[in-house]
This record gives sequence, C-alpha cells and structure tokens, in this order.
Amino acid sequence: MTNVRYATVLALLTLAACNSGGAASAPAAPVAAPEAPPAAAPAPPHDDTPPLDPKNIVSIAVGSKDHTTLVAALKAADYVTAVSNPGPLTVFAPTNDAFAKLPAGTVEGLLKPDQLSALQNVLKYHCTTSAYPTTMLKDGMVLGMANGAKATIHVKDGKFSINDANVIASIPASNGIIHVIDGVLLPPAK
Repeated sequence: MTNVRYATVLALLTLAACNSGGAASAPAAPVAAPEAPPAAAPAPPHDDTPPLDPKNIVSIAVGSKDHTTLVAALKAADYVTAVSNPGPLTVFAPTNDAFAKLPAGTVEGLLKPDQLSALQNVLKYHCTTSAYPTTMLKDGMVLGMANGAKATIHVKDGKFSINDANVIASIPASNGIIHVIDGVLLPPAK
C-alpha cells in the first residue's frame, strides 16, 4: 500500500512540475490526435521448449529424427523441463519405430488431454533418477523407475535389455544418460 501512495505522490509532483511555469502562458495550440500505430505483425508460433543445454537429454532427443514421437509425448505431458533438470537421470528412450509397434491408436490416445495421467505414468516408467551407463548394468538388476514401479535389466551375450526392450544405443548427456530402446516400456498394472 505504501508503494501505491509513493507512486501517487510522485505522479502528482510530476504533473505539478510540468504545469508550473511561473507566469501565465499562452494557450497551447490544439494538438492533432495521434495516428493509430501500425498493425503489429503476427507473433511467431510459440515453442514451449525452454532454452536447453545442447548436451542435455531433451536437447539430444529433440535433435534426433528417431525420437520425434517421444519428444511430442514429453511436450504433451509437460515433462520437457523435468527431463531437462540437472539429474543425474537415465532415460530409456523408445524410437519412433518402437512406438509404431504399439496397437493402432495407442499413441494418439495417450496424447489426448484427458489421458495426461496415463501418458505421464508411461513416460515416468522410462526414467530413473540415477545415471546408469552400461558398465553399471548387471543381469537381473532391478531399477526403481520414476513412477514407482520396477523394471528389470537383462544382459545376454554382452547385449542389454530392460524388460522386453533391447538397448540399441547409449548416449551420454550432460544430465545423465540415454539408452535408446526398440520397444516401449509399459508399466505393470497396479
């Protein structure tokens, strides 16, 4: 309230100073009404992706032609910022081909606003709050995922998988690691 009073007093003093010329002055000539400002150009489309470290998990996914479905899901779930945090995180990132293996309409259904909770649950099941490079992954290792459920690592002939999805690449990031997988991890039923 005090700030409002100060602002009001300051405005009144400014107006008084403008009007105090001492002697009476001649009436001012009429001033033409200002022209309307030119119409502003339409704003460019809004991109809600915050500025990101270029080596961050989300930046790497955004730059990958193989992860456009995952990026769309992260945006729809409002998880871009969460997965951009300093970490460390391990994200098991399904490729577009992995999403294509799901029954028809599954991805589209999960991206609907009324399915936000289900989408967030699926995405959280692809992330754990530690960085696990393949050198730390052991056969039978159970990981606690961000949604509270468990996922199991399998190692056979030097190849890694999580549940039924094969790890086809691993990419270090500034805030953790991405393990690219060939399947979508579906959380166990509660």
